Amino acid sequence: MTAAERADLGSARRIVVKVGSSSISGEASWRIDLIVDAIAAVRERGAELILVSSGAIATAIPFLDLGERPNDLASQQAAAAVGQNVLMWRYQNSLDRHSVLAGQILLTAGDLENPTPRSNARRAIERLLDLSVLPIVNENDTVATQEIRFGDNDRLAALVAQLVQADALVLLSDIASLYTRPPSEPGAEPLDVVSHDADLSGLEFGSAVVNSVGTGGAATKVSAARLAASAGIGVLVTSADLVADALSGAAVGTWFRPSPEGAAVGTLTEHPSDSAQ
Repeated sequence: MTAAERADLGSARRIVVKVGSSSISGEASWRIDLIVDAIAAVRERGAELILVSSGAIATAIPFLDLGERPNDLASQQAAAAVGQNVLMWRYQNSLDRHSVLAGQILLTAGDLENPTPRSNARRAIERLLDLSVLPIVNENDTVATQEIRFGDNDRLAALVAQLVQADALVLLSDIASLYTRPPSEPGAEPLDVVSHDADLSGLEFGSAVVNSVGTGGAATKVSAARLAASAGIGVLVTSADLVADALSGAAVGTWFRPSPEGAAVGTLTEHPSDSAQ
Protein backbone atom coordinates (compact mmCIF):
# COMPACT_ATOMS: atom_id res chain seq x y z
CA MET A 1 0.00 0.00 0.00
CA THR A 2 1.13 3.52 -0.78
CA ALA A 3 2.12 5.35 2.40
CA ALA A 4 -0.15 8.38 2.25
CA GLU A 5 0.55 9.20 5.90
CA ARG A 6 3.52 8.56 8.18
CA ALA A 7 1.64 5.88 10.16
CA ASP A 8 1.24 3.90 6.92
CA LEU A 9 4.95 3.09 6.98
CA GLY A 10 4.18 0.31 9.42
CA SER A 11 2.16 -1.53 6.77
CA ALA A 12 3.89 -0.39 3.56
CA ARG A 13 4.81 -3.28 1.28
CA ARG A 14 7.89 -1.81 -0.41
CA ILE A 15 10.20 0.75 1.21
CA VAL A 16 13.45 2.37 0.15
CA VAL A 17 15.72 3.38 3.03
CA LYS A 18 18.72 5.64 2.53
CA VAL A 19 21.50 6.12 5.08
CA GLY A 20 24.29 8.69 4.86
CA SER A 21 28.03 8.37 5.38
CA SER A 22 28.24 10.11 8.73
CA SER A 23 25.66 7.74 10.25
CA ILE A 24 27.58 4.52 9.58
CA SER A 25 31.28 5.32 9.14
CA GLY A 26 34.15 5.73 11.57
CA GLU A 27 33.03 5.66 15.18
CA ALA A 28 29.42 5.55 13.96
CA SER A 29 29.84 2.15 12.27
CA TRP A 30 28.00 0.52 15.20
CA ARG A 31 24.76 1.84 13.67
CA ILE A 32 25.00 -0.72 10.88
CA ASP A 33 23.70 -3.34 13.34
CA LEU A 34 20.92 -0.96 14.40
CA ILE A 35 19.85 -0.36 10.81
CA VAL A 36 20.12 -4.03 9.86
CA ASP A 37 17.96 -5.05 12.85
CA ALA A 38 15.26 -2.61 11.74
CA ILE A 39 15.47 -3.87 8.15
CA ALA A 40 15.17 -7.46 9.33
CA ALA A 41 12.02 -6.60 11.28
CA VAL A 42 10.44 -5.08 8.16
CA ARG A 43 11.29 -8.15 6.14
CA GLU A 44 9.88 -10.43 8.83
CA ARG A 45 6.48 -8.80 8.46
CA GLY A 46 6.56 -9.66 4.76
CA ALA A 47 7.51 -6.28 3.31
CA GLU A 48 10.25 -5.62 0.75
CA LEU A 49 13.06 -3.19 1.44
CA ILE A 50 15.81 -1.68 -0.68
CA LEU A 51 18.73 -0.01 1.11
CA VAL A 52 20.56 2.92 -0.47
CA SER A 53 23.78 3.36 1.45
CA SER A 54 26.47 6.00 1.20
CA GLY A 55 29.74 5.52 3.02
CA ALA A 56 32.23 3.88 0.65
CA ILE A 57 34.68 6.80 0.62
CA ALA A 58 34.22 7.52 4.32
CA THR A 59 34.77 3.89 5.23
CA ALA A 60 38.10 3.81 3.37
CA ILE A 61 39.58 6.91 5.01
CA PRO A 62 41.14 5.18 8.05
CA PHE A 63 42.33 2.20 6.00
CA LEU A 64 44.19 4.46 3.57
CA ASP A 65 45.49 6.84 6.28
CA LEU A 66 43.90 9.79 4.48
CA GLY A 67 42.93 11.66 7.65
CA GLU A 68 39.85 13.17 6.03
CA ARG A 69 37.75 12.98 2.89
CA PRO A 70 40.11 13.56 -0.10
CA ASN A 71 39.48 16.52 -2.36
CA ASP A 72 40.90 15.24 -5.65
CA LEU A 73 38.75 13.01 -7.82
CA ALA A 74 41.32 10.24 -8.32
CA SER A 75 41.74 9.78 -4.57
CA GLN A 76 37.98 9.80 -4.07
CA GLN A 77 37.59 7.12 -6.72
CA ALA A 78 40.37 5.01 -5.22
CA ALA A 79 38.90 5.37 -1.74
CA ALA A 80 35.49 4.35 -3.08
CA ALA A 81 36.97 1.18 -4.59
CA VAL A 82 38.48 0.19 -1.23
CA GLY A 83 35.65 1.37 0.97
CA GLN A 84 32.85 -0.26 -1.00
CA ASN A 85 34.42 -3.66 -0.37
CA VAL A 86 34.70 -3.05 3.38
CA LEU A 87 31.25 -1.48 3.60
CA MET A 88 29.55 -4.45 1.97
CA TRP A 89 31.48 -6.82 4.23
CA ARG A 90 30.21 -4.94 7.28
CA TYR A 91 26.62 -5.09 6.05
CA GLN A 92 26.83 -8.78 5.22
CA ASN A 93 28.50 -9.58 8.53
CA SER A 94 25.60 -7.89 10.31
CA LEU A 95 22.95 -9.43 8.05
CA ASP A 96 24.34 -12.89 8.78
CA ARG A 97 22.79 -12.57 12.25
CA HIS A 98 19.39 -12.65 10.52
CA SER A 99 20.33 -15.15 7.77
CA VAL A 100 19.82 -12.46 5.13
CA LEU A 101 21.93 -12.21 1.98
CA ALA A 102 22.83 -8.83 0.47
CA GLY A 103 23.24 -7.99 -3.20
CA GLN A 104 25.29 -4.99 -4.31
CA ILE A 105 24.07 -2.60 -7.01
CA LEU A 106 26.27 0.34 -8.02
CA LEU A 107 24.58 3.11 -10.00
CA THR A 108 24.97 6.72 -10.95
CA ALA A 109 22.08 9.12 -11.30
CA GLY A 110 22.91 9.13 -15.01
CA ASP A 111 22.18 5.40 -15.23
CA LEU A 112 18.62 6.09 -14.19
CA GLU A 113 18.19 8.68 -16.93
CA ASN A 114 19.14 6.23 -19.70
CA PRO A 115 16.45 3.70 -20.70
CA THR A 116 18.67 0.64 -21.08
CA PRO A 117 20.63 0.76 -17.77
CA ARG A 118 17.48 1.95 -16.02
CA SER A 119 15.57 -1.07 -17.26
CA ASN A 120 18.41 -3.41 -16.35
CA ALA A 121 18.70 -1.94 -12.85
CA ARG A 122 14.99 -2.35 -12.25
CA ARG A 123 15.00 -5.96 -13.41
CA ALA A 124 18.01 -6.75 -11.24
CA ILE A 125 16.42 -5.23 -8.15
CA GLU A 126 13.12 -6.99 -8.77
CA ARG A 127 14.87 -10.34 -9.18
CA LEU A 128 16.90 -9.83 -5.99
CA LEU A 129 13.66 -9.13 -4.12
CA ASP A 130 12.11 -12.25 -5.64
CA LEU A 131 15.08 -14.21 -4.28
CA SER A 132 14.64 -12.65 -0.80
CA VAL A 133 17.99 -10.87 -1.18
CA LEU A 134 18.45 -7.38 0.30
CA PRO A 135 19.47 -5.00 -2.52
CA ILE A 136 22.07 -2.50 -1.30
CA VAL A 137 22.45 0.39 -3.73
CA ASN A 138 25.29 2.90 -3.71
CA GLU A 139 26.52 5.44 -6.17
CA ASN A 140 29.24 4.07 -8.40
CA ASP A 141 31.78 6.50 -7.01
CA THR A 142 34.72 4.80 -8.71
CA VAL A 143 33.53 6.01 -12.11
CA ALA A 144 31.34 8.96 -11.08
CA THR A 145 32.55 12.47 -11.75
CA GLN A 146 30.47 15.44 -10.67
CA GLU A 147 27.83 13.26 -8.99
CA ILE A 148 30.38 12.18 -6.43
CA ARG A 149 30.35 15.60 -4.79
CA PHE A 150 26.68 16.34 -4.34
CA GLY A 151 23.69 15.02 -2.43
CA ASP A 152 25.17 12.12 -0.49
CA ASN A 153 22.88 9.77 -2.45
CA ASP A 154 19.67 11.55 -1.42
CA ARG A 155 18.69 12.20 -5.03
CA LEU A 156 19.78 8.71 -6.05
CA ALA A 157 17.52 7.27 -3.35
CA ALA A 158 14.57 9.28 -4.65
CA LEU A 159 15.24 8.04 -8.18
CA VAL A 160 15.52 4.44 -6.99
CA ALA A 161 12.24 4.80 -5.08
CA GLN A 162 10.57 5.93 -8.30
CA LEU A 163 12.28 3.18 -10.29
CA VAL A 164 10.93 0.37 -8.10
CA GLN A 165 7.60 2.12 -7.46
CA ALA A 166 8.16 2.12 -3.72
CA ASP A 167 5.36 2.87 -1.30
CA ALA A 168 7.64 5.06 0.82
CA LEU A 169 11.14 6.49 1.08
CA VAL A 170 12.96 6.97 4.39
CA LEU A 171 15.96 9.33 4.41
CA LEU A 172 18.07 8.79 7.51
CA SER A 173 20.15 11.71 8.73
CA ASP A 174 21.93 12.98 11.85
CA ILE A 175 18.97 14.87 13.28
CA ALA A 176 15.51 13.74 14.33
CA SER A 177 13.66 16.03 11.92
CA LEU A 178 14.05 18.94 9.55
CA TYR A 179 13.78 22.48 10.90
CA THR A 180 12.53 25.79 9.59
CA ARG A 181 16.12 27.02 9.74
CA PRO A 182 19.43 25.49 10.90
CA PRO A 183 18.59 23.99 14.33
CA SER A 184 21.49 25.80 15.97
CA GLU A 185 19.92 29.17 15.16
CA PRO A 186 17.38 30.95 17.39
CA GLY A 187 13.78 30.45 16.37
CA ALA A 188 14.36 27.15 14.58
CA GLU A 189 11.23 24.98 14.74
CA PRO A 190 10.93 21.30 13.80
CA LEU A 191 8.81 20.49 10.77
CA ASP A 192 6.27 17.75 11.34
CA VAL A 193 4.38 17.38 8.04
CA VAL A 194 5.03 18.98 4.65
CA SER A 195 2.27 18.81 2.04
CA HIS A 196 3.21 18.01 -1.53
CA ASP A 197 2.35 21.53 -2.67
CA ALA A 198 3.70 23.45 0.34
CA ASP A 199 5.57 26.69 -0.28
CA LEU A 200 8.96 26.26 1.41
CA SER A 201 10.54 29.39 -0.02
CA GLY A 202 10.51 31.17 3.35
CA LEU A 203 12.43 28.41 5.13
CA GLU A 204 16.20 28.13 5.48
CA PHE A 205 17.54 24.65 4.91
CA GLY A 206 21.07 25.73 4.13
CA SER A 207 23.18 24.46 1.25
CA ALA A 208 24.84 21.14 0.61
CA VAL A 209 27.89 20.65 2.80
CA VAL A 210 31.05 18.64 2.48
CA ASN A 211 32.51 17.43 5.76
CA SER A 212 35.26 15.01 6.73
CA VAL A 213 33.29 11.95 5.68
CA GLY A 214 30.55 12.84 3.21
CA THR A 215 28.41 15.31 1.35
CA GLY A 216 24.83 16.37 1.77
CA GLY A 217 22.79 18.37 4.24
CA ALA A 218 19.21 19.37 4.85
CA ALA A 219 18.84 21.08 1.48
CA THR A 220 19.62 17.91 -0.48
CA LYS A 221 17.17 15.91 1.62
CA VAL A 222 14.39 18.43 1.05
CA SER A 223 15.08 18.39 -2.69
CA ALA A 224 15.08 14.58 -2.82
CA ALA A 225 11.98 14.34 -0.65
CA ARG A 226 10.03 16.69 -2.89
CA LEU A 227 11.19 14.82 -5.97
CA ALA A 228 9.86 11.54 -4.61
CA ALA A 229 6.70 13.10 -3.17
CA SER A 230 5.86 14.64 -6.55
CA ALA A 231 5.89 11.09 -7.97
CA GLY A 232 3.40 9.91 -5.36
CA ILE A 233 5.86 8.49 -2.83
CA GLY A 234 5.60 9.51 0.82
CA VAL A 235 8.96 10.46 2.36
CA LEU A 236 10.15 10.50 5.96
CA VAL A 237 13.31 12.34 7.00
CA THR A 238 14.61 11.44 10.44
CA SER A 239 17.62 10.31 12.44
CA ALA A 240 19.33 6.99 11.82
CA ASP A 241 18.99 6.37 15.55
CA LEU A 242 15.21 6.32 15.09
CA VAL A 243 15.16 3.89 12.17
CA ALA A 244 13.12 1.22 13.97
CA ASP A 245 10.48 3.76 15.05
CA ALA A 246 10.43 5.26 11.56
CA LEU A 247 9.81 1.93 9.84
CA SER A 248 7.06 1.04 12.29
CA GLY A 249 5.09 4.20 11.47
CA ALA A 250 5.79 6.04 14.71
CA ALA A 251 5.35 9.81 14.91
CA VAL A 252 8.98 10.76 14.34
CA GLY A 253 10.80 12.94 11.84
CA THR A 254 9.45 15.13 9.06
CA TRP A 255 6.85 13.56 6.77
CA PHE A 256 6.49 14.72 3.16
CA ARG A 257 3.00 13.84 1.97
CA PRO A 258 2.88 12.33 -1.53
CA SER A 259 1.16 14.06 -4.39
CA PRO A 260 -2.08 12.22 -5.27
CA GLU A 261 -1.53 13.13 -8.92
CA GLY A 262 1.89 11.49 -8.92
CA ALA A 263 0.75 8.21 -7.41
CA ALA A 264 -0.41 6.81 -10.73
CA VAL A 265 2.45 8.08 -12.89
CA GLY A 266 6.00 7.63 -11.61
CA THR A 267 8.56 9.57 -13.68
CA LEU A 268 10.85 6.54 -13.95
CA THR A 269 8.29 3.81 -14.64
CA GLU A 270 9.71 1.39 -17.18
CA HIS A 271 8.69 2.20 -20.75
CA PRO A 272 7.60 -0.68 -23.02
CA SER A 273 10.51 0.10 -25.35
CA ASP A 274 13.09 -0.41 -22.58
CA SER A 275 15.02 -3.60 -23.16
CA ALA A 276 17.73 -5.43 -21.25
CA GLN A 277 21.16 -5.79 -22.78
